[in-house]
This record gives sequence, structure tokens and C-alpha cells, in this order.
Amino acid sequence: MNRRVIAAGCIAMSLGLTATACGGDDGDSGDKATDGKGKTLTVWIMEGTNPDARPFFAEAGKAFEKKTGAKIHVEYQQWATAQKKFTTAIEGGEDQVPDVAEVGTTWVPQFAETGALVDVTDDVKKSGLNDDLVPGLKDAGTLDGKQYGMPWYAGVRSIVYRKDIFEKHGLKAPTTWKELEATAKTLKEKEPKMVSFPVAGGAEMFAAPFIWGAGGELATESGGKWKSGLNSPEAIKGIEYYTGLATKDKVSPAKVNTWTEKEVGDAWNKGEIAMSVGGNWTPKAIVDANKDLKGKLGAVPIPGENGGMSKSFLGGSYLSTFNTDKKDLAWEFVKMLTTGEFAAKWAEQTNYFPGQNSELKKIEAKKDPLVEPFAKQMLEAGATVPKTKAYGEIQASKVIPGMVQSILTGKSSVKDAADKAAKDMDAIFAKDK
Repeated sequence: MNRRVIAAGCIAMSLGLTATACGGDDGDSGDKATDGKGKTLTVWIMEGTNPDARPFFAEAGKAFEKKTGAKIHVEYQQWATAQKKFTTAIEGGEDQVPDVAEVGTTWVPQFAETGALVDVTDDVKKSGLNDDLVPGLKDAGTLDGKQYGMPWYAGVRSIVYRKDIFEKHGLKAPTTWKELEATAKTLKEKEPKMVSFPVAGGAEMFAAPFIWGAGGELATESGGKWKSGLNSPEAIKGIEYYTGLATKDKVSPAKVNTWTEKEVGDAWNKGEIAMSVGGNWTPKAIVDANKDLKGKLGAVPIPGENGGMSKSFLGGSYLSTFNTDKKDLAWEFVKMLTTGEFAAKWAEQTNYFPGQNSELKKIEAKKDPLVEPFAKQMLEAGATVPKTKAYGEIQASKVIPGMVQSILTGKSSVKDAADKAAKDMDAIFAKDK
């Protein structure tokens, strides 16, 4: 039976950059790279990862067969059903799981804890890539000191703003929370028909930077047990600041209270937003949807309370190998795709950020004003969600969005909402034995 290479669980992004990426040595492949004759690795790739990934994998498949003798069979999957397909395959045992999987960073802990993924820590070290991986992205795929795959591509959120509107009113990009608040209030006054800074109640990763920026944590681990950090004094301070932009400063109207990140994007496309949290894929997506905004956008890292940067969620995709009888061959395929020629081609074709510091710094050094701030944020202030399978259920239960929305609608005080969210989070953690 053919094994599979799955692409699953990562964030589908269209980043506004062009770059070479993920350079690196193929490493010492030894005999393992040449023992694939008569074997086939089946590849699952997610629809939406790339407008058309077929030419890329056709070329990669030919190169891999030439190198190893093994063939690659690609199947394309849907994001909406990917996690269930993973779970079903893992439960089915070795005959059902893939040889290699593109696993979203937030899914790695869930699959690693089942024993389905291969610990490739030593393989990565032998390849000479260990010290060059972006720390936040490397950390996302590491559980209990063991690395479960290679970073393939990633993204991060910073602040996107209307450069033309800022110039019109003599405004500068904010570098502190106080400046962010003042700028948003000025925008509300000067551009009353625009949303000056959406406090999107349905966008978890819009709130998280302010929790981190105040010194809080989503959750902490002690003795192998996780506990929510949402109601710590630091987290409450960050939540209070973020929601206060809407409840106190009124820079975000009531219609935004339930908006998801997609709805913020839709409003951007219509020219209705002056400034917001946004991903490194956001500027390109906006311009693709509204050509009138070409050249009118700017970006800056999410400011820290008193300067510097607040941490921001760093997410993306890993290529991980599964415990099958082809795991050595599968590692060769992972290595081929995440380093050197094919990693560079993938980055150029998809406009994603690479997972290696050396390549990301090259992108940053180009000083593209719509790319450099995101690269800086990713290099210096990328963060991950708690690395436990329970966090997937916490996200599915919308604990943080529910907390934010209860505050925005006036149903709860910040402290009461944070206490309830922490209680709900801890109940889910308690089930994760």
C-alpha cells in the first residue's frame, strides 16, 4: 500500500513578497536517498496553499525520482476536512497514516502526542540547519525538546495602515500603545466614515498580541499540566487596553464586535479601514481586491506598550514524517522540499515567508516597506499558542473570542470575562490527561 504525504492544518496565505527562501545544504543523504526504487510516496497537498501547486510538485516529483528512484503521487485536500482526515488516519494505524505530512504548527502537538510523527531532531542537526531555523517557528514544531518536522513556510501579523490617509493628516505609524490609541482617536475624528482601528471580537489573533505585550500568557505549563493565564494581572491589563479602544475610546463601532479576521479583510478591500492588525499576506490581498489601494498601504510591527514590539502569533506549516516503513525515504523528500532549490522555488511561487533566519534576513534586508516590518516581527517577536492538543479544542470553543465579545457588548467586565474564560480554558486542559 502506498503511503501518503499530507498537507494539512496550516494557514492559507498570500504574502506580499517575492524572495528566495529556505536555502541550505541537502545534507548527507547516504544510502537512504537511493533506496526508493519501486516505492511510492503519496502526497496530500491542501487546496488554497498555492493557486496551482501542480507544476511545482510535478517538477519536485521528477527530481525526487531521479535522485531516489521513488515516485510521488499527489492528492489535493480541503482545509475544512483535513484535521478529521488526519485523526482518522492515525486511528487506523500504520497502514493508514502518511509517510510525510505538511502539518499546521498548531496541530503538531496533537499529532506528536499520539506517537504518529517521527522525531527528526537528530536528522535536522545532521543537515546543519538546526541553528538557522526561525526560533518561533522551530519552537512551534518542538514538543518536550523533540522536533517533529521541518518548517516549510510561515506568516505573522503586524499593523497595516492607510499610508495615504496618515500622510493626509500628518500622522506617523504608532510605536507605543499610547501612540496607537492617540492615532486611532485622531483617525476617528478626521475620517468618521472609516473604521480607524477594528477591535474584531471574532479574531483571536488580534487580541493575543496585547495579552503578550502586557507581559501576560495565554496559558502556562507546570509539571506537565497547563493552566490558563488569561486572568493574570498582566493579561487583564492587555485585554483591558485592547477592548478599551472600542468601549472607552470608541474607535471601533459596534458592528465590528463580532467580526472575524475575514470580515476585517472584506472591509479593507472596500476601503473602509484606516488601520488594523493584519497578516503579512494582507497588503497583497487588499491590493489584489482593490487596485485603487496600490501604493497606499503601509505596515509597522505591533508596538509594545512602551516601545519595541508586542509578540505576535507566528503560524505556518511544517513538513513532518510519519512512523511508517518509508520514514527514511520520506525524510529525504522533506529535506529536498524545505532546503535549497525547491524551497526557493516554493517561496518565489507562493510568496510565503521561509523558515530559516538566513533567508528571512535577506528578505528583511531588501527594505520593502510592506515586507520588512513583518519580517522583523517574525524574527524578533514571533510567538506560538500553548503546545498541547487541548488548545485545539480551546480554539474550536472560541474561548478568547467569546471573552472579548462579552466585554465589547457590555455583558461582562474585563475581569469577570477573563475569569470565566480562564475557567473554561482550565476545564478543557483538565480533560487532556
